[in-house]
Amino acid sequence: MSDQTTQNSSGNTGLAFLVGILVVVVAVMAYVMFADGDADGGQDLNITVEGAGAAAEDAAQAVEDGAEAISDDGN
Repeated sequence: MSDQTTQNSSGNTGLAFLVGILVVVVAVMAYVMFADGDADGGQDLNITVEGAGAAAEDAAQAVEDGAEAISDDGN
């Protein structure tokens, strides 16, 4: 009597198909989240500070003085 061994090996086609679908879904979700619905990716940002007055001018002068001190130092 001859011994016959039958092996049924199924491919992982179903698993690969499922992983492919998940990759596509994640890619689409990432695009929607990061593009924020804007195809060219451009977004406008406007910031208005009201009532700062002299404090803002003093801060700007301090930054300017610091930049001049660094440039005068040669660094």
